[in-house]
Amino acid sequence: MRKIYLSTILLIGICFSAFAQNSLKSPADFLGYELGEHFTYHHKVVSYFEHAAQALPNNVKTIQYGQTYERRPLMLVMLSSAENIQNLETIRTDNLKRTGLMEGTPSGDKIPLIWFSYNVHGNESVSMEAVMMTFHEMATDPAKKEWLNKAVIIFDPSVNPDGRDRYANWYNQKANKILQPDINSVEHREPWPGGRANHYLFDLNRDWAWQSQIESQSRMKVYNQWMPQIHVDFHEQGINSPYYFAPAAEPLHEIITDWQREFQVTIGKNNAKYFDQNSWAYFTKESFDLLYPSYGDTYPMYNGAIGMTYEKGGSGAAGLGVLTNEGDTLTLLDRITHHHTTGISTIEITVQNAEKVVDEFQKFFDRSRNEPWGKYKTYIIPGDQEADRLIAFTNLLDKLGIVYGSPATSRNFSGYAYLSTKIDNFTVTERDIVISTYQPRSVMANVLFDPNVKLSDSLTYDITAWAMPYVYGLRARATETKIDVAKPWEKPTAANNDLSGKPYAYLLPWTSIEDLKFLTSLHKDKITVRQATEPFSMDGKDFERGTLVITRRNNEQLGDKFDEKVKAHAQRLGRSLVAARTGFVSKGKDFGSSSVRLLKAPKVALVSGSGTSSLSFGENWYYFEQIIDYPLTVLESESVSRVDLSEYDVLIMPSGGYGGVVNDSFLSNVRSWVQAGGSLILIDGALSNFADKDGFALKRYADDSEKKAADDASKADRKDSRLEPYADRERNSAPNNNPGSIWLTTMDVTHPLAYGYKERYYSLKTTSQRYAWLENGWNVGVIKTPENLVSGFVGYKAKDRFNEALNYGVQNLGRGNVIYMADNPLFRAFWYDGHLLFGNAVFLVGN
Repeated sequence: MRKIYLSTILLIGICFSAFAQNSLKSPADFLGYELGEHFTYHHKVVSYFEHAAQALPNNVKTIQYGQTYERRPLMLVMLSSAENIQNLETIRTDNLKRTGLMEGTPSGDKIPLIWFSYNVHGNESVSMEAVMMTFHEMATDPAKKEWLNKAVIIFDPSVNPDGRDRYANWYNQKANKILQPDINSVEHREPWPGGRANHYLFDLNRDWAWQSQIESQSRMKVYNQWMPQIHVDFHEQGINSPYYFAPAAEPLHEIITDWQREFQVTIGKNNAKYFDQNSWAYFTKESFDLLYPSYGDTYPMYNGAIGMTYEKGGSGAAGLGVLTNEGDTLTLLDRITHHHTTGISTIEITVQNAEKVVDEFQKFFDRSRNEPWGKYKTYIIPGDQEADRLIAFTNLLDKLGIVYGSPATSRNFSGYAYLSTKIDNFTVTERDIVISTYQPRSVMANVLFDPNVKLSDSLTYDITAWAMPYVYGLRARATETKIDVAKPWEKPTAANNDLSGKPYAYLLPWTSIEDLKFLTSLHKDKITVRQATEPFSMDGKDFERGTLVITRRNNEQLGDKFDEKVKAHAQRLGRSLVAARTGFVSKGKDFGSSSVRLLKAPKVALVSGSGTSSLSFGENWYYFEQIIDYPLTVLESESVSRVDLSEYDVLIMPSGGYGGVVNDSFLSNVRSWVQAGGSLILIDGALSNFADKDGFALKRYADDSEKKAADDASKADRKDSRLEPYADRERNSAPNNNPGSIWLTTMDVTHPLAYGYKERYYSLKTTSQRYAWLENGWNVGVIKTPENLVSGFVGYKAKDRFNEALNYGVQNLGRGNVIYMADNPLFRAFWYDGHLLFGNAVFLVGN
């Protein structure tokens, strides 16, 4: 009887297992249409994978790892054999033990983790369709299911759901019922800002290391919990481009290992095998390099994985189908099939080399801990610097998993000084931050701190300089000597100053973006604030220009709540206030002086829309909403000329060409508004619309002789290039390029635009456009000579142009100001040292 009962249970179990396998619907059956016939909304893809987890509970596990700004879920889908899914936590922790990020010895089999990221760019729309096809085949094809015994596949169906749905919503509204491949048809003409970026219009594919956006922050937390051996980032490019897959183009960072290079080739050859069989066009070793550390291929590479970008021709212009230059109709199904093919191929070749993939991954981290790559073995950040910068800096290290601490004792060393760019002697103290490269994240640390990245090729896809000390405006040194970390670094805390009683005023030195957040918090609470424009001393303490002075005077309406409110804002934001018991200073100007000016809470407008760079607009929008938490009005570029600008104190024009927006009428209206007291802030590309225009002081050349010299040089270049080989046309442009480099900028710290800064500021310059010092205005931040180049590649012709160049200037025009910011201080939100500079432009200049 017992045998019959057990047999019945076994039979029921077998039947249930078979039913579960058969109950997984195909994407077409679940969605109600074939893949390639329609753009699928994000919530339906989420639902499909939730269905898959229910249909195949032994093989599929889903994880929601966060949500977007627009509250769409971010999810991972894990697919493997029943045994691997059952042992998933052991596989994960074994993997971390191989890296040294977790103590202990691996106890299980060598199971590689293959991570596929889709739709990081929302209008590169094929990805989120392709993931369903790839998942379904891997889950149902008997031959391929065998591969699941040897690997865990991690699918991220959409890194950027907000951008993807922005694109899909627009396209599904505009598409014709009958396929219309004519590129001129409206569905192929995506409007501003497009679906490429996330909610705040950030390019998430350039945010892996900086993690400014919520999607990146959430993704990197879970990525660091798994640390895959293989990572593929699926993309699209122009409609007339074929398929791109690894191996990557030069320059490849010198730290990338031989194994990483070799296995990229192995994967590429396997992909090529299937593309050859189908006579599909493809290319490798072109365009897409491995240098900039914040991409979806480089960040994994610098963390031991084989990181790769796959690019299919298409993007937003392709829609459901479009005619290419060759007369072919490129369909959405074509694009899905090609991404599906490389995905399956990558899984196949990884499984065939599973043990080797895991072994080489472990070797990468073994060497990182014991014999790290790179010239420098230790990076030192002196601990006697401004606390907010140190805290922001270490917060990023924490996100990246880079270990740091303090030494046991003070010692003398020799090393590279970032600010002077020279070798000198220095002392390391117990208060300093020490980053030893003898750690699992050794390569990432070396890449991010290297003061001069070595380029094997000058033709690169992105910026070439990003050394962390310059990003955070910190003194730092790099030494070839190993310095051990002996104890955790203690983050500074706000001083506990005596704020008892009812002081005459509260003081706060102006040193960081955190102080600006305090100011905006007071502004929103309608607390009146003043600012010292001259240094002063009282009670034995010195205070620099920019110090906030919050007097009881002019805040009488708050009554007894004045002290309570000011201190509450300071406590919430970690500000260390100083109580002034009198308005009489021992040195400098008293608090009743006109030199201690009233700061008005400005009403700010930001230009958006056609003609503006969506990314530059997004950086500004994000800055106000997520960094300083201050309201602003967004104006459409095409309607600015019809807006009554007298309602606003500040008008910000982000980078952009502006097309027909900036015409003579617009310039006249804006000039009149500035003369009446407005502040116009121009960023990066926006400056070119105002250069050499009547009433504006910005000039490309200081005088006629400089213009003639530039014209003569240009003519000579054209003459010299007449017999250049056609094949060298791209490389011959390199001498004029500046893809992204760091320049020493001399600051006039007496001007409000530079309050809170030292005379040496390090600016990230991302164009080769140069402007002359202002003849009638304040040259607040300038490059003096081409030798002020600190880090990064700049073509020799472009470098020579940056002689007496303006980076940041202010023109007084009537009762208002024009603030020229030739370098974008908010670039990708990662250039921390620029945040206060931009805040000064908005809240201090002309106030």
